[in-house]
Amino acid sequence: MNIRQYLDATYLKTASQAGLSEEENNIIVKNAIEEAIEEGFKLIMIRPEKVALAKEMVLKANSILRIGTVIDFPEGKSDIETKLKEANEAIENGADDLDFVCNYEAFKNGEIDLVKQEILIATQIGLANDKTVKWIIEVAALNDKEIIQLSALIKNSVISNFKEENYASVFVKSSTGFYETQNNLPNGATISAIIMMLENASPLPVKAAGGIKSYDEAIEMIRLGVKRIGTSAAKNIANEENTTNQY
Repeated sequence: MNIRQYLDATYLKTASQAGLSEEENNIIVKNAIEEAIEEGFKLIMIRPEKVALAKEMVLKANSILRIGTVIDFPEGKSDIETKLKEANEAIENGADDLDFVCNYEAFKNGEIDLVKQEILIATQIGLANDKTVKWIIEVAALNDKEIIQLSALIKNSVISNFKEENYASVFVKSSTGFYETQNNLPNGATISAIIMMLENASPLPVKAAGGIKSYDEAIEMIRLGVKRIGTSAAKNIANEENTTNQY
């Protein structure tokens, strides 16, 4: 198994979140992109405003590294027009993967038609431009029933509106990694959440993201059936090393 081809190396902190200047944070972003190229990871996941930089670096290195970005991150509360504007800009700047934060609060409030509409329209935009689309459902904000229902809603929306050949390009993704939980509860992928997603999103693929720090954790997720892993510890995982990185 080439675990590197499962890994979406991730750096999504803004300068203020990292407690750094813009220049200092930009150095971290550049280093993350360079490392992803050198290590042969599947993808580098960065903020939308860094996509053009990543594209320039990938082309210069003659690399096959994919470039991914997040849309309406991290809360997913924006209207569909805002989501689409951000997605189209990312596409123009060279993004390969668009990880949309699903409006999970609207889903929890029973606004099912709104959620269905954004899934349909945003997925159409992604697929029409030959992009991979991922829907982040933020499992830490949902109970078990909601995880099952939202995974199934995304699956059913895709199956009802797109061809089978497109299914592999539309993922259900666990987490942003930025959701604030109480009492130190996990804010990302857990085994139980991933199992529920796999069981209810199939035949759509699942991406596990948030809190995966070790090789053993990554292998367990892959054995369960996930197709991609989002992590800020990609190099540690690939080299079977431990990390104290808390992000």
